[in-house]
Amino acid sequence: MSDQLSTRHLLGIADLTTEDIELIFRTADGFKEVLSRPIKKVPSLRDITIANLFFENSTRTRVSFELAEKRLSADIVNFSSSSSSVKKGETLIDTVNNILAMKVDMIVMRHPDPGAALFLSRHVDACIVNAGDGTHEHPTQALLDAYSIREKLGKVKGVKVAIVGDILHSRVALSNVHCLKKLGAEVMLCGPTTLMPRHAAALGVRVEHDLDKALRWCDVANMLRIQMERQGGDGIANFPSLREYAMLFGLDRARYERIARDIVIMHPGPINRGVEVTTDVADHANSIILDQVQNGVAVRMAVLYLLAAGIPRDHSGA
Repeated sequence: MSDQLSTRHLLGIADLTTEDIELIFRTADGFKEVLSRPIKKVPSLRDITIANLFFENSTRTRVSFELAEKRLSADIVNFSSSSSSVKKGETLIDTVNNILAMKVDMIVMRHPDPGAALFLSRHVDACIVNAGDGTHEHPTQALLDAYSIREKLGKVKGVKVAIVGDILHSRVALSNVHCLKKLGAEVMLCGPTTLMPRHAAALGVRVEHDLDKALRWCDVANMLRIQMERQGGDGIANFPSLREYAMLFGLDRARYERIARDIVIMHPGPINRGVEVTTDVADHANSIILDQVQNGVAVRMAVLYLLAAGIPRDHSGA
């Protein structure tokens, strides 16, 4: 059983082996124990400098990565494109190379363009962690989602997971499909036809357009946020109204109780309460939404720790 990842970067779930994912989970188990201590910090990355490059707005992911980095005692450089030379026309490579000149070892990057993390990994000498690239992948979110299912149900293999909502614009959906299938789960994508990619069936998953049927089938329902910022105009170009979407694809208490059995409720956040899920469902005893947030720190600590194992430490004097 290996104690090292098979890849130097985390660009997407597609690049990870099943053994890689299991190693990340075992490592995250250890860090969850650390996070339960009165002093929630270890010196594992005290000789590593990490730059957080966020070219898109983010709260949950950015804070989760920063907290994970601080818990590992890494040095952190935070970068926001809104207050940088990117606004003056500086290219992505120039921006990153300027940061690397400051002896940065690892880059955590969110970017609106699919493939940006892969592009960067081919042009700069640093470890790259993809924190979301456009509508392509969001690997650490998929890892923490699968980890949360494993924690709640004791396994992922054989579990039926319905991913519901704006599949077309969701990087979370694609990464979740790759991760869950690698771990042996059964996956269904459910949403309006206008929010379902044409290639959905080619991913080896079930496709359903009736939420009630999906809920009767699944053990876990992962309710995705409507990506209004990616739809242009008023943000609802792909369906008539938020009210109609909530009626057909939103999960409220009445719909949940009609299932007549317990299913686990998830949401990658941020939640549009009253659209994807109502407050009484989001706060239900079978909801693990807050567990996902907590597990995100442990899983990201594990990813950073394992990737750092492949970074030369000579410039730090280690």
